[in-house]
Amino acid sequence: MKTASMKPTILIVDDMAANIAILSDLLQDDYKIKIAKSGQKALEIAKGSEKPDLILLDIEMPEMNGYEVCKELKNNTLTNNIPVIFVTARNDVKDEEYGLNLGAVDYISKPFHPTIVKIRVKNHITLKLKSDWLEELSMVDGLTHVPNRRYFDEEYQKKCKEMIRDHKTAALLMIDVDYFKRYNDHYGHGKGDECLIKIATALKSTLKRPSDIIARYGGEEFVVLLQSIDHEGAQKVAESLIEAVSALGIRHEYSSVASHVTISAGMAFKEAEEALCKEELLKMADDALYRAKESGRNKIAIL
Repeated sequence: MKTASMKPTILIVDDMAANIAILSDLLQDDYKIKIAKSGQKALEIAKGSEKPDLILLDIEMPEMNGYEVCKELKNNTLTNNIPVIFVTARNDVKDEEYGLNLGAVDYISKPFHPTIVKIRVKNHITLKLKSDWLEELSMVDGLTHVPNRRYFDEEYQKKCKEMIRDHKTAALLMIDVDYFKRYNDHYGHGKGDECLIKIATALKSTLKRPSDIIARYGGEEFVVLLQSIDHEGAQKVAESLIEAVSALGIRHEYSSVASHVTISAGMAFKEAEEALCKEELLKMADDALYRAKESGRNKIAIL
């Protein structure tokens, strides 16, 4: 999500340089501008790592017209939430109806009034940023502020397909706080919440790579997905997570394994050529976690 200091990004798509210049001059003070002179280039930018917050899209373009671009944007999960405004010389009501039915949020006919364009763009950008903010909130655990299970389930499904397709290794870690019920029963749920916040922060700060994913899976359980990593490296990460929580030194007089709060971890590993993923990997990690708890806790077990 963009912070208040970051300008929203607008992608202007038109095969005429003069039209791009007019819209860029009109909007560049308030927005970061990207341009594309063809439908294919527009799709390439829209699917990139820095997605636009709004697309101003011409209809009349060679090779791939604006309607075709809009269809592809709306049919792709990576781009279907980017609002599209058609800016076109077509001013027939049927053209406008067709464009809006494709999923565009607005339709501006040329010649346009600059002030009206600025207001419409501002209104749609405001709605988009609010929508992004609400979506982000729905993916974050309200207590620990790490991603929640919904986020993990959606990301895990996408990453599994990528890892199988690209023959990537992966490790899945299921993590559970040892004797957490006893902690809650004796210290109170308020202290229990504080404990979970500290643990989540320690786990998140221990993961160093941007591709590493952590989420609160439920209650006192966390899940970590490590991609493109070897078996030894994954084991070292798991051990460092256990050490990081132990190093917090959160007193737990009612634990049977230590005088402070500890965690147990179960690890499942996917080799590069294995199609193993999704439910199988989750079950293996969960079984490994059960084994770690049965064999004394405050340790990692691997399947």
